[in-house]
Amino acid sequence: MGNRKDSDTMDIQLETVPVTSIAYVRQTGPYGPHNALAMEELKQWAKENHQLLTESAVLFGIPRDNPETSPHEHCRYDACISLTEDAPADHSVHYGEIPGGSYAIVTIKHTAEAIQKAWAEVIPALYSSGHQIDLLRPVMERYTGELINNHLCQLCIPVLA
Repeated sequence: MGNRKDSDTMDIQLETVPVTSIAYVRQTGPYGPHNALAMEELKQWAKENHQLLTESAVLFGIPRDNPETSPHEHCRYDACISLTEDAPADHSVHYGEIPGGSYAIVTIKHTAEAIQKAWAEVIPALYSSGHQIDLLRPVMERYTGELINNHLCQLCIPVLA
């Protein structure tokens, strides 16, 4: 069987993610429980105002700063939802775009412990497998209805193709 991975090794898939229009709510401060509050605020907005929170909606959590190198009070986290072309504009949220490209995707349990462990392991695993991180695009957590229903999420790490 050669280089078969043991059961503790994470399964990393490569995927081309399209450019995605998003609406987002930004939380500034230490990462943690406040990130979840930003996501709840975004979900409430999407459900109440625009019926965007459907089973097919794609949500993203984007940590914009590295807490190991940035002061915790300046760390930015964007809770995002993908938008369709005809989505209405609204001044209560921000709008932007997720750059497309090649991403390494890891599906994990949606718990704080699993996410923290995966972030600590996935970057070294990518480097050891010969991938180079694209520092110009953000790392992300991705959530779909199916993932949420199964208590899972995906880490998306931009890699150079």
